Amino acid sequence: MSENRDAARAAQVGPWVLDTREIGHRAGSSRQYTRSAPAPAGFGLDLIGVAEGEPIELDLLAESVVEGVLVSGTVSARLTGECARCLDPVSDDLEIEMRELYAYPDSTTDETTDEDEVSRVVDELIDLEPAVRDAMLLAMPTSPVCSEDCQGLCAGCGVKWAELAPDHTHETIDPRWAALRERFGGNEEEN
Repeated sequence: MSENRDAARAAQVGPWVLDTREIGHRAGSSRQYTRSAPAPAGFGLDLIGVAEGEPIELDLLAESVVEGVLVSGTVSARLTGECARCLDPVSDDLEIEMRELYAYPDSTTDETTDEDEVSRVVDELIDLEPAVRDAMLLAMPTSPVCSEDCQGLCAGCGVKWAELAPDHTHETIDPRWAALRERFGGNEEEN
């Protein structure tokens, strides 16, 4: 029976999962983890994110503390998306500092906090993906731009302002004068 349990545990442990048995439950013991984990689908915001399957680099230290396991270190990935102003492709490297406590079952922290306040150690395993996702989403730009001076698109024709002539305009007629134009023709300056 223990062989089946060990085989099931081995199947659960992947690049996003840490087995706390490798660290030990004695406060002060620690282990360094350096690994690459594939980005799951939907790892980003509307305009920018990490493409599915792209590597997310994890350089973490897992430390056993009295109440659980403290995981800290850096997480980095390549972001891709589109400019919020002109819709051109954009890419950027993102590196963040992460620090997350995973509470042991039946610890004071586990018993005195809500389920969504602190992450938990479940069956001696730590799932890093939710904490990494939350930390990265908070660091991603909500409106990424290809350059700070990007002028975006012309609202009238949808062409990039950078590709249009400096005197580019669209004639806009005040709707209150539209009936006169239809009756007499021409534009406002001519009448």
